[in-house]
Amino acid sequence: MTNHSELKAWVDATAAQCQPDEVVWCDGSEHEFQAMLRLMVHAGTAMWLDSERRPNSILVRSDPADVARVEEFTFICSRGREDAGPTNHWRDPAEMKTTLNGLFAGAMKGRTMFVIPYSMGPIGSPIAKIGVEITDSPYVVANMHLMARVGTRVLGALGEGGEFVRGLHSVGAPLAANAADSPWPCNAATKFICHFPETREIWSYGSGYGGNALLGKKCHALRIASVQARDEGWLAEHMLILGITNPEGKKMYVAAAFPSACGKTNLAMMNPTLPGWTVETVGDDIAWMKFGPDGRLHAINPEAGFFGVAPGTSMKSNPNAMRTAEANSIFTNCAVTPDGDVWWEEMSDAPPPALVDWLRRPWTPASGRKAAHPNARFTTPARQCPVISSEWESPTGVPISAILFGGRRAGVVPLVNEALSWQHGTFLGSIMSSETTAAATGAVGSLRHDPFAMLPFCGYHMGDYFAHWLEVGSHGDAKKLPRIFYVNWFRKGADGKFLWPGYGDNSRVLKWVFERVMGTGQAVDTPIGRLPAPGALDLSGLRVADEAIAQLLRVDVEGWIAELPGIHKHFEKFGARLPQGLKQELAALEKRLQAAAVGAGR
Repeated sequence: MTNHSELKAWVDATAAQCQPDEVVWCDGSEHEFQAMLRLMVHAGTAMWLDSERRPNSILVRSDPADVARVEEFTFICSRGREDAGPTNHWRDPAEMKTTLNGLFAGAMKGRTMFVIPYSMGPIGSPIAKIGVEITDSPYVVANMHLMARVGTRVLGALGEGGEFVRGLHSVGAPLAANAADSPWPCNAATKFICHFPETREIWSYGSGYGGNALLGKKCHALRIASVQARDEGWLAEHMLILGITNPEGKKMYVAAAFPSACGKTNLAMMNPTLPGWTVETVGDDIAWMKFGPDGRLHAINPEAGFFGVAPGTSMKSNPNAMRTAEANSIFTNCAVTPDGDVWWEEMSDAPPPALVDWLRRPWTPASGRKAAHPNARFTTPARQCPVISSEWESPTGVPISAILFGGRRAGVVPLVNEALSWQHGTFLGSIMSSETTAAATGAVGSLRHDPFAMLPFCGYHMGDYFAHWLEVGSHGDAKKLPRIFYVNWFRKGADGKFLWPGYGDNSRVLKWVFERVMGTGQAVDTPIGRLPAPGALDLSGLRVADEAIAQLLRVDVEGWIAELPGIHKHFEKFGARLPQGLKQELAALEKRLQAAAVGAGR
């Protein structure tokens, strides 16, 4: 328990409102984790996987109505509508609280209410933050054990009066006396994921899945933390963190922002193809960055585990993720093999001859449907990663030398492009666009602007978010700020095939980034930024046609000019809150492109 009077009063009031059968304060122990796994198996929510192939691991299969983040039901309930901005769904906080209070009244009848104290970041780190999630889902408790530092130690760090983010979650499926439970309780008809930035609260109702329910993840670590970061002068970002070391033993750290399911985990755990170069993982999804005493931005990974997209993950694409998830893991919406292991699309060169799919139906390669859900997930402890950095739990974080932006673009965006300045880099982040994936509900494959990969996760007006980035840059020593780059592993040729092999060969791009930071990499100025000079990108041993390399590093002036109206329209959404610096960068880009077009005789 705790002597934190505010926390105790909130828990007592919530129990009175939600009316659970009992209240359990989570202690974070291994015994508790095992109890949650057994509880899910007993309830039919989960099944044990083969203990030799996948020790201490379970497979969970959700309701088909509860398989991904529900952005259309995710709300920023700021006091002023304009403060949520045009990229968020807004609801009046008083009206939403009235609605939610009605929904949460009796919502936990027949269930246990779990109180989960958690720390985002190493306990006691000056960059870390504490939250408490109340939930009626054993699935959430088990996943939070893997994804955050939870339990009694966190309460000790919180003390008697420490600040914490309040998270209240219910699957929205109260049980009548002696009623049978569903294997995956949720409320298919009513879902709300609501954030109250001024009061640092999260209320989530109706969904038991992923970022909708694991409130420490996107809800706290990005939506609420982005507001905390704005107010306190730091950055909470949808970024991986990796360390890269050259053959001489020189190391630097890189943060990178890509939209969900665009290769963050693969890059964070990469096995470089370049001899003598190594990559270590600090984090695969979220970075919190603050200026250290040395004047540099230092980053922590606020999470303790990986909640990775399973389909597409393989020994070819990401052997380190596969090895990380060999034990002590929770798999969600994957298929299962006859011998009790999980399987998903692209996990092996050929699918097994027979499976049970994620909807519990018999499956063969002739079935004509996916065996695993496209957003199937693995939750696994970061400490098990074979290439986890020795600094991944450093309380002071790691110094960031470079920041990458990127997304899925079949054309226009080159393989790598260095920003001309922090302001230009902020501009590149603000115009990021990507082809959508299955990580969120909605159409797959359409193009949308996703600034800084934060479109679903920024907890306030994104025009103000851009201004905050510019403000952070203005306060830092320009020589100590990270260099900013824009990358695109997904450019395709006329035949529709990827031009760049990706995966471990992305180390060649990282090497050039490394060399640019160290002052040795050669670049050429172009209308969009600085690209590798001829011969500057290490292509030794790479079997890629010269024509493909030329296309990967070509500045498509006509393509960029064609993008300009879309960028203008994108910026128009932010109205008067669009920073003047970004307007200047767009005007300068237009001028450079027009000059290039004239110079080429177009």
